[in-house]
Amino acid sequence: MKTREFVEQLDEAKVVAEIAAAEKRTTGEIRVFVSGQQVTDPVSGAKLQFEKLGMTRTEHRNGVLLYFAPRSQKFAIIGDQGIHERCGAEFWEQVVAEVGTHLRSGSFTEGVTHGVRTVGQALAEHFPAQGGGPDELPNTVARD
Repeated sequence: MKTREFVEQLDEAKVVAEIAAAEKRTTGEIRVFVSGQQVTDPVSGAKLQFEKLGMTRTEHRNGVLLYFAPRSQKFAIIGDQGIHERCGAEFWEQVVAEVGTHLRSGSFTEGVTHGVRTVGQALAEHFPAQGGGPDELPNTVARD
C-alpha cells in the first residue's frame, strides 16, 4: 500500500483526539508515526523514530510510539523503559495482534485509535495523571 493511501484513509482528527483523551488520564506520552519508507524490521524503525521524536526524554520514561510503515505493510508498537517494565512483552504482543486485526480489514483509523486507547489505559493504570502536568510531546501524527 502506498503511504499516501494509508494517510488519506486515516482520520487524523480522531487519532489526535484519542491521543489527547488518553493523555489526560496519565503522565505518559503517546505518539503516532507514519513512515513513507520501505522497512524490513518495523521495530528497528520504531526505535529510531522513538529517539528522533525525543520520546526517551519523558520524565517517567513512559512514552509509547505506534509506528506504521504502510509501504511495507508493517507496524510496531514500542514503549519506553518505564512502561515496558510494568506491562511486559505479552501486553505489547496483545496490542499488536488487536491493532493488526483492524489494519488487515482496512479499518486504519479504528486500528490506530484502538492502539492509542489500549496503551492509554495501561499508562493511566501505571502512571496516573498528577494534577495537570505538562504535555511533554505534541499530539500529532508525525511523518517522515
